[in-house]
Amino acid sequence: MNTLAQSLEGGNPALNITIFGLFVAGTMVIVFRASRNTKTASDYYAAGRAFTGPQNGIAISGDYLSAASFLGIAGAIAVYGYDGFLYSIGFLVAWLVALLLVAELLRNTGKFTMGDVLAFRMRQRPVRAAAATSTMAVSFFYLLAQMAGAGGLVSLLLGIEGEAGQSIVIAVVGAVMIVYVLVGGMKGTTWVQIIKAGLLIAGTAVMTVWVLGRFGLNLSSLLGAAVDSSAGGDSLLNPGAKYGASETSKLDFLSLGIALVLGTAGLPHVLMRFYTVPTAKDARRSVVWAIALIGLFYLFTLVLGYGAAALVGADTIKNAPGSSNAAAPLLAQELGGPLLLGFIAAVAFATILAVVAGLTITASASFAHDVYANVIKKGKVDSKNDEVRVARITACVIGAVAIVGGILAKDQNVAFLVALAFAVAASANLPTLLYSLFWKRFNTRGALWSMYGGLTLTIVLIVFSPAVSGSESAMVPDADFAWFPLSNPGLVSIPASFFLGWLGTVLSKEHLEDKHREMEVRSLTGAGSEKAVAH
Repeated sequence: MNTLAQSLEGGNPALNITIFGLFVAGTMVIVFRASRNTKTASDYYAAGRAFTGPQNGIAISGDYLSAASFLGIAGAIAVYGYDGFLYSIGFLVAWLVALLLVAELLRNTGKFTMGDVLAFRMRQRPVRAAAATSTMAVSFFYLLAQMAGAGGLVSLLLGIEGEAGQSIVIAVVGAVMIVYVLVGGMKGTTWVQIIKAGLLIAGTAVMTVWVLGRFGLNLSSLLGAAVDSSAGGDSLLNPGAKYGASETSKLDFLSLGIALVLGTAGLPHVLMRFYTVPTAKDARRSVVWAIALIGLFYLFTLVLGYGAAALVGADTIKNAPGSSNAAAPLLAQELGGPLLLGFIAAVAFATILAVVAGLTITASASFAHDVYANVIKKGKVDSKNDEVRVARITACVIGAVAIVGGILAKDQNVAFLVALAFAVAASANLPTLLYSLFWKRFNTRGALWSMYGGLTLTIVLIVFSPAVSGSESAMVPDADFAWFPLSNPGLVSIPASFFLGWLGTVLSKEHLEDKHREMEVRSLTGAGSEKAVAH
């Protein structure tokens, strides 16, 4: 089986690059066409609110189904079986929180960013600054994951072994992403995500049917073959292969699950998508569409993961360049040779490009709209030119940081890196959003304590966790400064953030009940939201 990984490294780089080049060329044409109508801040940040619910739902699934979903989860299932699939369950169940608690209320209350919602009833400048800081942090962790995925994929498909070679290709991926954002804004980025979602779901559907066809369209036969090829035998179908070795690892899994389920409703690039539709009803419809497409995709990853375990083998996957992230490409090579591998490689590249473009426009919009326009300029800004210019400059800076971060993190499992982004989102963003929408006593101090406290605590616990040091799989394997036992900090950081939000509120004499009543009416009915948008 090791010959499979070797043939994959030397594969057919010309074919892989050609298919990828066709995707980039096609989407660039669409992005440039979209740029013709990108004139105002509303066009750049929210695509002029011109997308329908189904279109936005497909784009959300394109934004959400990242390299972690495609490469990381398939690899985690192939290597760890049942425990790997728990990522899929967490990512999918999370959408119910977004649908029931956040989507419609957020669309009615805000304008472009999460900061709009939080600043509606509180002191604008400190809250917007906090929201922008949190957005940047979540986006950075998520960008790390995507760029790490790009690094692993490139080393696998092009046979580039040198550090310099991988770094150059990561830089190229970052440069293409920056062009998407600079030229097309949210409208161009949305169309890239729609196309990518279609390619991803179609590609995984073909591979799923192909894998099942190898086993007579019988899922039980597939699972049996995966067990037979696994060194751990039946453990591949039972919980505990990754998170059952000790009580600490079980707590780690619980912590991961909480972060995944609660994190989605606090992800800034997902929240920002709700502003690209004209009404709250469309925001709700878009989430329903997203749930259907994402659920279908995660069923496919179950087959692909166990298919990779059965047809490729966990040992081959772990020893391939990119480690567990290589499972899906290795399976494609086994099934359909260079042509299917080239297509799947292009889809994976497209996945990374579309997601990093969405993250970059979100982070740049948050800085330009919340920090520059409302904190520095105090709302007195030319929205047609000045604010969008700052957003584009910020996108270039974020792109450069993402390239450097991707080079440093390219050997990490992308599903794990995304889980860290979810932990930050669930700790810093979600408690503040829920308190702001549903608790009338909530005030500025509570928001600041919740966001800054949750963000700081999460990052500190991550830095001093086994994920960063103290183990062979850590980001810094040669050092050991880990004193926090869990790799996923959500179990501690999320309740702590809720507590800090409550404590900051009750210790402050600021009362904003009247403003909350106005916000409640708007969030539930949409009354006045279009006026705010027009402004």
